[in-house]
Amino acid sequence: MDKTIPDLATAVAGIEDGMVVMIGGFGGSGAPIELIHALIDRFRATGHPKDLTVVNNNAGNGHVGLAALIEQGMVKKLICSFPRSADPVVFTELYQAGKIELELVPQGTLAERIRAGGAGIPAFYTPTSFGTDLAKGKPVEEFEGRSYVRERWLKADVALVKAHLGDRLGNLTYRMAARNFNPLMCMAAAKTIVQVSQIVEPGAIDPETVVTPGIFVQGVVQVANPAQEEDLNRAKAVYPEVAQ
Repeated sequence: MDKTIPDLATAVAGIEDGMVVMIGGFGGSGAPIELIHALIDRFRATGHPKDLTVVNNNAGNGHVGLAALIEQGMVKKLICSFPRSADPVVFTELYQAGKIELELVPQGTLAERIRAGGAGIPAFYTPTSFGTDLAKGKPVEEFEGRSYVRERWLKADVALVKAHLGDRLGNLTYRMAARNFNPLMCMAAAKTIVQVSQIVEPGAIDPETVVTPGIFVQGVVQVANPAQEEDLNRAKAVYPEVAQ
């Protein structure tokens, strides 16, 4: 099945109001900047999607990518590990004003909740967060003399991720640290849309190097020269420019 998508606008056309959207990346590494900006373009043209719940490792930086998505008022709730990263001014201001919800999750727990969602495991136990505010209201059990907090899986309606190579069947490889949360999110979403630097023919990727099998991917769009969040922020970029 050919899973190639002709353009970014088509790639994000199926994302609707109120959806849970996982967005890949660890800071700028593996962040699908072009897909996020295409989603912003759709919102500015149609008023949709809005009231999104976004799952990401952090809360965005500067005024591009995830931060720009939040700045447009499209995100109702953020589930993340590091809301205070390099330059999270957009999220910080909205959160302090009570205009966005936050669910704070320890980084390892976040990764495992996403992995559990992809593996079909509804809950698991971890010692992380025991005795802290993050564990309040959650079931606790003791195993071998140590207390563990029960955590629930995380699943999404859509995952937006960036990979390096993808074939027309959706098989993916990643470049260096871009492998972080992205493969887990591909597994945990009902629909995964991926931007890749190059789309190749089936068989062009050595099966031994495939990280995400195509069965977890529903769409692949080529972005030959993807932007890097850190480069954009160093240049003080704003997306979209007319928003400021």
